[in-house]
Amino acid sequence: MSAEATNPATPGPVVPTAPRRRARPRLDLRRLGRAALLGPGARDRLPDAIGHVVDAHRAHHPDADLEPLRRAYVLAESSHRGQLRKSGEPYITHPLAVTLILAELGAETVTLTASLLHDTVEDTDVTLDQVRDEFGEEVRYLVDGVTKLEKVDYGAAAEPETFRKMLVATGNDVRVMSIKLADRLHNMRTLGVMRPEKQARIAKVTRDVLIPLAERLGVQALKTELEDLVFAILHPEEYAHTRELIAGNAARADDPLTAIAEETRAVLREADIPAEVLIRPRHFVSVHRVSRKRGRLRGADFGRLLVLVNEDADCYGVLGELHTCMTPVVSEFKDFIAVPKFNLYQSLHTAVARPDGQVAEVLIRTYQMHKVAEAGVVALGNPYAPPVSDEPGDDERADPTRPGWLSRLLDWQRGAPDPDTFWSTLREDLAQDREITVFRPDGGHLGLPEGATCVDAAYAQYGEDAHACIGARVNGRLATLSTVLRDGDTVQLLMGQDPASEPSREWLEHAHTPAARIAIQRWIATHPTTADPATTEPPGVRTGTDDAATASGHASQAGRPDAPPAPRSASASATVELPGASVRLARCCTPVPPDEVTGFAVRGGAVTVHRVGCAAVARMKSAGRAEVGARWEEPTTDGTTGCRVTLFAESFGRPHLLADLTEAIALQGAEIVSATVEPPSQQRVRHTYTLQLPDAALLSALMRAMRNVPGVYDVSRAQHPVSAS
Repeated sequence: MSAEATNPATPGPVVPTAPRRRARPRLDLRRLGRAALLGPGARDRLPDAIGHVVDAHRAHHPDADLEPLRRAYVLAESSHRGQLRKSGEPYITHPLAVTLILAELGAETVTLTASLLHDTVEDTDVTLDQVRDEFGEEVRYLVDGVTKLEKVDYGAAAEPETFRKMLVATGNDVRVMSIKLADRLHNMRTLGVMRPEKQARIAKVTRDVLIPLAERLGVQALKTELEDLVFAILHPEEYAHTRELIAGNAARADDPLTAIAEETRAVLREADIPAEVLIRPRHFVSVHRVSRKRGRLRGADFGRLLVLVNEDADCYGVLGELHTCMTPVVSEFKDFIAVPKFNLYQSLHTAVARPDGQVAEVLIRTYQMHKVAEAGVVALGNPYAPPVSDEPGDDERADPTRPGWLSRLLDWQRGAPDPDTFWSTLREDLAQDREITVFRPDGGHLGLPEGATCVDAAYAQYGEDAHACIGARVNGRLATLSTVLRDGDTVQLLMGQDPASEPSREWLEHAHTPAARIAIQRWIATHPTTADPATTEPPGVRTGTDDAATASGHASQAGRPDAPPAPRSASASATVELPGASVRLARCCTPVPPDEVTGFAVRGGAVTVHRVGCAAVARMKSAGRAEVGARWEEPTTDGTTGCRVTLFAESFGRPHLLADLTEAIALQGAEIVSATVEPPSQQRVRHTYTLQLPDAALLSALMRAMRNVPGVYDVSRAQHPVSAS
């Protein structure tokens, strides 16, 4: 797939094509637009407008029945006739382009038929019943799966509820998500006609939801181009710098990768191993990541060698020859053939060094592995067709119809109480991009995200019955439920016999998966009478950790139970209408002057003061808790009121970012009480700072200064996740 926008004359970022794979003829939208307006061809032949689709489809499926494609095109063209895209092109060019993307990846005829019709029910008078009557139940299901819910009916919840519906449909047929990914790719290619703010909004959803889904379904060809398009929109300066690096390398007279490729071919010819050796240029985001990791780039860093062979055994033969005849970098070796990734990816990774010190990465795989590596589940054709052989397939990695991560997602989404919680939790879940497998004593296994604990394993195995879990054994030894599990561990969960067993609120500190957190939070919400004083903060706020980790509200952040809580600041003081009561400022929303505040009495004669807009306030009001009036004390004689506040910053990772951020904070006169920086995920870094300000009036200027640091794209007051959008 090319990363070039299909409408380069329109405003907005245009991503140039990176020469990473063989060029394919591009879809000529203007020519197809004219063909669409002229109407379909005769009934005994396919319309010229879908000639590109037919050619790409026949390359993968030479015996395919093309009649459904002809009928689908005729219906789509007649239904969309007269509709135009924002670029001014006939609307039919969009479903044609989406269908071509899927055809080039090797999708079978049913998927292509549904792709041609994917917008008809949403944007025309065609109904799902008509689609079923004309094309069958399979096509109807796929079209329904990608049809958006109406904003008139769902309001602001339309987008998250549409994704929820789409994911549920994907649980029964992964081809639904294949069509959605191709649809988003073509929309991203033509996003230049949109307003900049709308471009940014769509790009962020693509980054947070669609790109992780493409990665999990193994569709690397779509994922890499989507990454480059998002990179160009959200980070234009870094993108421009990366483009200059790539252009500068392309102008070099000598290419070390070419020399290494020739040497590799000679080694394999001498060993009599039939193989094809290709140079795979890195895409823009990949070059940017390598530049951040290695600093100054050398010629071999701009691409990788790809060695394609016919048989699995030849992969290891190639590896042996390269390690024997060249200098291997042992630390770079990974075997994803013996242990495939959870998204079906298989390949051998290694690296070899030249005498001048340049290191070339090498990927070794069969042609079939390469097809799956590029197209993922799309390359499997119809995954629901009867199997060709009778070989058993118990391993969940071998079943593309319901991968383990998707089963877990479908399980927890049922318990998400509202669209906002579902939307924020979905983004959080998809950011966990590595999976581990742990084994049960009975021989079964559980797939969990990296960083999962025994608490997560309990809810993954038992659902809400895990409330009765009292302990665990990990690899035969007694372990606390907070123990972080590693790939390959054996976990035995010890269950109590009392059906009225209750989960501990401390489990929220150790729950890493949405299924565990939602189950525990739901139990807490339905048992308000047994709440302890700490639950004046919303369920899920992490107590017993440092203030910065607590305020972030992200379960993926590692709290430290052994760290003492940071002392509370007394410089910004509130008074309440309850004589003799001590006053606490809530950690969940960190109120500061001049925020409008209210209070709630807790045990021990204290009152906790919250911002009026805090999610905890709405929850306690709905539970019938009485409010206590609260206001800020008058400022000191010099007119200032110091305060402590927690800020949450999101940034694109780059060298020296932390130093620049802390310098900006110091220049505003703020003192850093505690700070937490999470490991980078999907090129994003999350920071949480608890700061002491000499004057609450400085808060707005401080947040502006932090946003102005290059690479920082959002700074906000810390809130509990239930209030996040």
